[in-house]
Amino acid sequence: MKVNFDLEGTGIRKNCSPVPCAIDSMNAPQPPSPDILIVDDTIENLHLLSEMLAQQGYEVRIVKSGAMALRGVQAQPPDLILLDIMMPQMDGYEVCQHLKANPQTQNIPVIFISALNEVFDKVKAFAVGGADYITKPFQIEEVCARVAHQLTIRRLQMQIEDLAIEQERNRIARDIHDSLGHSLVALNLHMETALAMWNEHPDRAYPFLVKAKQLGSEALQAVRQSVSAMRDDPLQGKGLEEAIAHLIQAFHQTTSVQPNCQIHLDRSVSHAINMALYRIVQEGLTNICKYAAATAVQLQIESNPAGIFLKLQDNGKGFQMGESRSGFGLQGMQERVAALGGSLEIVSELDRGCCINAYFPVMGNR
Repeated sequence: MKVNFDLEGTGIRKNCSPVPCAIDSMNAPQPPSPDILIVDDTIENLHLLSEMLAQQGYEVRIVKSGAMALRGVQAQPPDLILLDIMMPQMDGYEVCQHLKANPQTQNIPVIFISALNEVFDKVKAFAVGGADYITKPFQIEEVCARVAHQLTIRRLQMQIEDLAIEQERNRIARDIHDSLGHSLVALNLHMETALAMWNEHPDRAYPFLVKAKQLGSEALQAVRQSVSAMRDDPLQGKGLEEAIAHLIQAFHQTTSVQPNCQIHLDRSVSHAINMALYRIVQEGLTNICKYAAATAVQLQIESNPAGIFLKLQDNGKGFQMGESRSGFGLQGMQERVAALGGSLEIVSELDRGCCINAYFPVMGNR
């Protein structure tokens, strides 16, 4: 087995894929082996773990410090990190906190490895975002089982996120069809009315032309916004709080109403849930802006051991719950929440505003 020693502080890579047999070489190319980064200041532990995982067919990188680990993750994010706790200068807890604070790395599973076996140490490891905890001295079967388990969870999470993206595109396409269809029907009616009046009463036809132009501009803007929303990542690499802050700012500039926004998340949240939360806030604020004429808006997003909770409430016009609301994006909200195993409740009455409550379970999200 060939080992290339780290010269740039980004970790060393071992080509750990098993040598294929003749029958395997005739099959279709296999997906790349999972990439595991091991972080430990003890070279003996690095060698032991790397050899152990190499025999399982994983690709392995090893680094000796927290700073080198952070550089290595930025250069090439791994599929999983095995992270020692007791290291000089920057311990494993601090490294994990840095990883979970970065939207680009917060969903990489981290398994802590340590000789510390006190309950307090394990609780702290999970509190900073660890997915699992392995106590030294290592047992081969335990390490392999825990690594395989976390990689399986991560693979399933990524499949769910890919499915959510595809479903999101389908929802947006349907919303374009619905909203654009309504606008074009209204535009066509105004144009026909203006044409019928133009020869004999041009002064009466003019307001219909003005309204038709307005409807056309609104339809064009709606299409542009919807096409822009089809991006794979509507957060554009930003954290949820920063992305929502931009929505709040745009809402305030448009309506002169400053929403009361409170976001308290004490744990890492999957990208799929972040996207769903963002879309619900985005669509909710859009509806308030267009239809509610509200003077007060409140947004709360918080987490507890059971899951993630969202509440978006306004004091605007409201609507009757039995009325059709195809253009309001409510069906899209319901589908997003249901796809992630959550629940959605919308409560509204005429002249008493609207309240959207969403809940997302987060078991297995760490």
